[in-house]
Amino acid sequence: MEIKPGPLLQHINSPADLKALGKEQLHQVCDELRQYIIDVVSVHGGHFAASLGVVELTTALHYVYNTPYDQLVWDVGHQAYGHKILTGRRDNFASNRKYGGLSGFPKRTESEYDTFGVGHSSTSISAALGMAIAARYKGEDRKSVAVIGDGSMTAGMAFEAMNHAGVADSDMLIILNDNCMSIDPNVGALREYLTDITTSPTYNKLKDDIWKALGKLPVGKNFSREIASKMEHSIKGMVTKSSNLFEALKIRYFGPIDGHNITKLVDTLQDLKNIPGPKILHVITVKGKGYELAEKDQTKWHAPGLFDKITGEIYKKKFDLPQPPKYQDVFGHTLLEMAETNDRIFGITPAMPSGSSLKIMMDKMPDRAIDVGICEQHAVTVSAGLATQGMKVFCNIYSSFMQRAYDQVVHDVAIQKLPVVFCLDRAGLVGEDGPTHHGAYDIPYFRCIPNMIVSAPMNESELRNLMYTAQLESTTLPFVIRYPRGEGVMPEWKTELKELEIGRGRKLKDGEEIAVLSFGHPGNFAASAIREVKQYGINAGHYDMRFVKPIDEEMLHEVFRKYNKVITVEDGTVVGGFGSAVLEFMARHNYHAQVKILGIPDRIVEHGTLKELHRECGYDLNAIADTLKDMMKEKVKVSILQ
Repeated sequence: MEIKPGPLLQHINSPADLKALGKEQLHQVCDELRQYIIDVVSVHGGHFAASLGVVELTTALHYVYNTPYDQLVWDVGHQAYGHKILTGRRDNFASNRKYGGLSGFPKRTESEYDTFGVGHSSTSISAALGMAIAARYKGEDRKSVAVIGDGSMTAGMAFEAMNHAGVADSDMLIILNDNCMSIDPNVGALREYLTDITTSPTYNKLKDDIWKALGKLPVGKNFSREIASKMEHSIKGMVTKSSNLFEALKIRYFGPIDGHNITKLVDTLQDLKNIPGPKILHVITVKGKGYELAEKDQTKWHAPGLFDKITGEIYKKKFDLPQPPKYQDVFGHTLLEMAETNDRIFGITPAMPSGSSLKIMMDKMPDRAIDVGICEQHAVTVSAGLATQGMKVFCNIYSSFMQRAYDQVVHDVAIQKLPVVFCLDRAGLVGEDGPTHHGAYDIPYFRCIPNMIVSAPMNESELRNLMYTAQLESTTLPFVIRYPRGEGVMPEWKTELKELEIGRGRKLKDGEEIAVLSFGHPGNFAASAIREVKQYGINAGHYDMRFVKPIDEEMLHEVFRKYNKVITVEDGTVVGGFGSAVLEFMARHNYHAQVKILGIPDRIVEHGTLKELHRECGYDLNAIADTLKDMMKEKVKVSILQ
């Protein structure tokens, strides 16, 4: 199905084409750009509501600034679809998030207009400040603009960057895209502060009026602005108590302005280009703007999948038989089930209550299930604080986001032996979100920390049992449970909760000559592969290790005494991960065997469907079966001859 852009948009192949239009034509450009995003995403999928909310802002930025010489940094990348379309990627936009196609986020290797790669939040101000400092050092007149929104301002890194920007004497503009949302609704005092500014615009109106009036005085422009600045500071305390947070950091504050008024945006940005130093423009937008259903339910329409753009029906796969639930939903329901009988259980998430399914408990127990905003470091340490008071805290963070709180895990949890339970959602490859979101590294970076328990379930029942074990009073160390994005394998998943022996795996199948050791969900791929190669006379053993730390040494002794060929399978990096732990054991105990490690290779893996990426990385069913046949090729030859 060919999707055609509107009559103006079809001729915009770069910002230069956009600048050739009259300002009065920009309204039509915005309408066509918004419709094109709706048309493409409804058919091909992707993030949705965030980019609709910044159509006018995106158009105004590329109309006013000399991109890519002037450097535009997006935060988070969910907002950047319009940016991609206006910067030469319109005709390829349908490949967005598909295997071999455009990235769903800004990516430096994809376009010179993508000045900084982003997938996680709250990095834009730091990056743009670095660019601005470099421009000043090199004597260049290029501008640096950071667009921060979708809740990213709540993260500590954004405040660290602003604290530096206020004294760095660099020419940069921070645009706060304030839509009161991340993926779920924003939380915290900053949200209330911004709401206060938005609903109490008296100060800002007076400030704008003064600047405009003094700009008309028959004196030097700089002198007029100096008077305006002094008067602005004089009226600040009289009019509002909410106008000084950013300016206390020595960042000039402008706004709030309507982020859907393209004319106002263009005029404002043109004025701000001529004001030196660090500035912040507060822009009010509506996430999902222009698509009524997305405006009403912004969380649901953040990334809805394929849908009928006319009726709003979101297409769901239909199955004749009951299907397994998502691991995240098993986590959410199991946590609530346990919290109903254990009043010391708390749930913590940094801004992902829906994505992690902590919202299931949050709806029933809002005082014990807490969204702390986009601030993973704080999420870990507040969990540690709760743990010092005897609480059993389940801190649910996506694996790739967990990287952002590594020091807190070591300093605040592991060293103090606090029994925080880290539930790492989206561990392993995540699919279309790509390299910024793949949970590839958590096994090595947790395995090297003393006092940690590191586990992974092969199925939903195992996830429930690991969670149950982690919350017992007898479990006194930090406990990591990692599980993948998407569905498990058990339609009848609500099994009896049982305590597991920490550091103990389970033998699923005896074999001859060769064994497969699996860690986590890929054990299901291994089980299928083992069944498939039986036709070649291969009788492989299978061990679900459950724990990589402490690893089941008794089981490993059994494996290396019995088998001289071993395959390890994991959905983490092969460098320093589960397979490496097995090799370390083998070397330490002077065993000799042929070992093949399957997992995520030592390179950046791009985006695609999970099946495509599992195949590419060589640990899907077929890859495991091929490895078994290759290591047992003599037996395969005999089987074929017979």
